[in-house]
Amino acid sequence: MELSLLMKSFDVSGRLVTINPTGNGNVNDTFLAIFRNTFAEEQVILQRVNRNVFPQPEAIMHNLRCLTAHVHPKLESEAERADRVWQMPRIVKTRGGTDFFVDDAGDTWRVITKIASATAFDETQGAEHAAECGAVLGHFHWLVSDLDPRTMIDPLPGFHIMPAYLAKYDATLKSMPLAAERLNRMMHGDPKVNNIMIDDYTGKGTAMIDLDTVSPGLIHYDFGDALRSICNHAGEEEQNLSKVVFDLDLCSAFCKGYMAHARGFLTDSDRKYLYDSIRLITFELGLRFFQDYLAGSVYFKVQHPEQNLNRARVQFRLCESIEARERPIRELLAGL
Repeated sequence: MELSLLMKSFDVSGRLVTINPTGNGNVNDTFLAIFRNTFAEEQVILQRVNRNVFPQPEAIMHNLRCLTAHVHPKLESEAERADRVWQMPRIVKTRGGTDFFVDDAGDTWRVITKIASATAFDETQGAEHAAECGAVLGHFHWLVSDLDPRTMIDPLPGFHIMPAYLAKYDATLKSMPLAAERLNRMMHGDPKVNNIMIDDYTGKGTAMIDLDTVSPGLIHYDFGDALRSICNHAGEEEQNLSKVVFDLDLCSAFCKGYMAHARGFLTDSDRKYLYDSIRLITFELGLRFFQDYLAGSVYFKVQHPEQNLNRARVQFRLCESIEARERPIRELLAGL
């Protein structure tokens, strides 16, 4: 279906000026649509939900409704005393009043508002940026710390359950021709550096985006995944593995920003496993990339056949770097 016709199904004021692909997401197809009238402009994000990853799109839209209904009032209540304007996207309804549109091919489309005047970087820009990423994730965890997990639907059962990924990897190997955890809090699920919006004018973090994986789980998954992404200058697509190094200075900056918001609700037990979360989530993602490569790249989007293999190599090299720095990382975390 033509995108310009598709946008007519959503209740956005003004005239569509342009609609183009945006972002570097590995799952959903994402487009930026710009509408204008004689006195204003509105920018929104159009997404086609990947049915191979989210077989029940209505579940992630239910979660997004619950999440924004809980968080938006909290953002309003703290606005006067906050050191910045915190943001979170809202759902743009269809003209029929629903949260999403299903086309003739059975694909689910949704529109959300764009975070204004802010940028999500593909790579960490320095210690100040890392600290702001930590502040954004810590603030997000605070926002959802009192959201009842029972109101949410698990969008990806088994997500971040390492034994399940190992079993899937083993099953993939066997199919080739040649060859239960405690839930305690809400987590974002994918807090990598390019899902954290930084205000273009103040330089301060302003929002978390890509909220489809928000679900009950362990905040350690988020903590480790954020550091995995933020502390690797080279990024996930680097070809030269010698450039893949876990940066301790960026780790320190991120953790200070995170603890400024999260210190109040972290328990001693939470703190005990922070290092382990960094190491485990890095290895997990490497395994997921490698398993998907062997399976024919059916989960993560690729632009060339070897891309998921290279992504796996990057994560395994990063895991080695994290293991080599275990002592200073643990000492850093213990001092926060």
